[in-house]
Amino acid sequence: MNVKSLTKVSLNLSGLILLGSVLFYYLGKPDIANPLIILFFVLFLIGMNSIELLKGFSFTIWVIAAATISMIYPEYITSIGGYQTDNLIVPLIQLIMFGMGTTMGIKDFAGVLKMPKGVLVGLVLQFTIMPLVALSLTQVFNFPPEIAAGVILIGCVPCGVSSNILNFLSKGNLALSITLTSFATLMAPLVTPLLMERLAGQFIPIDVSTMILSISKMIFLPLIAGIVYNRFLGSRSAWLNASMPVIAMAANVFIIAVIVAAGRDSLLSMGFFLFLAAFIHNAMGFLLGYWGGRLFKLNKRDSRTIAIEVGLQNGGMAAGIAQELGRAATMGLYPAIFGTWMDISGSFLANLWRKNPVEDNVLDEETESDFSSKKVIVAKPE
Repeated sequence: MNVKSLTKVSLNLSGLILLGSVLFYYLGKPDIANPLIILFFVLFLIGMNSIELLKGFSFTIWVIAAATISMIYPEYITSIGGYQTDNLIVPLIQLIMFGMGTTMGIKDFAGVLKMPKGVLVGLVLQFTIMPLVALSLTQVFNFPPEIAAGVILIGCVPCGVSSNILNFLSKGNLALSITLTSFATLMAPLVTPLLMERLAGQFIPIDVSTMILSISKMIFLPLIAGIVYNRFLGSRSAWLNASMPVIAMAANVFIIAVIVAAGRDSLLSMGFFLFLAAFIHNAMGFLLGYWGGRLFKLNKRDSRTIAIEVGLQNGGMAAGIAQELGRAATMGLYPAIFGTWMDISGSFLANLWRKNPVEDNVLDEETESDFSSKKVIVAKPE
């Protein structure tokens, strides 16, 4: 049996096992159903490689699998050998940010000189639409204070690097996307705490100076270290460039698993409403990001680019901030859900726009080849 046949068999078996697990849940036998769910994900992840359409969603499936297993066996995720795994969240975020920095250079910031209007519009929309929509959602759903603060938190962090990947796939303005992500991330240590004080201060106490120092330590310093490393040593460490994307994705999956396990009880009681809020939040980011760009007379290609930048947030950063505040199980729960959903919706939107290009949607060959040569870090639950 060749590899292709094996993957197809695995996919078919995964479907049967999923049906079996649902049946055992229905019969009230979770002790049998739970291991079957794990086996389903193992076989599905193997089998999905046989379908071209599913290959682009492998990271998303890993995230869903991690979240599901955390819901089933939280005690094995929150503590390993007596060590509390939530202590690893901040170091892993720092590792991801360092990896992000190793993919960046001065020319990523020089893009503002070539397209100042697009960058300015994108940054304004990024730090107004998502925070204000988040505040509105807390009023509509009336979440508990710390959960509400987490909703606002994901709205106040910058876009994640996954937006660069999806803009590449959708044939958006990649140079604009990279520049926006770079500037928004560097602005985060100052802008995010100020927004949190203004919007989330009614739910939990926010110490702006402490948060600025915390985000700088977690985001700014590792990012700058990565940029410096790339400038002076990047060409000498091909192995690091090759391994960082895998390390970053594994770190993201682990962070989501830890947060979901820690917040399992809250998720069981209000999971549907958190997902509904994430769906609305993400959709409004895409919608208002696009039409905000059009309102400021940007072309369709740039408006699509900004829509993806606004709709996708840096969930990893939000999780790290929640952990630094000692509220990973509550404030970090919504970012984990939002991060999972935005990967699914963003992938579909990118594929839709890729199949329906606009007239001014012509990738600059130099930009495309430059991006293809980069080892991009997916910073998600970016």
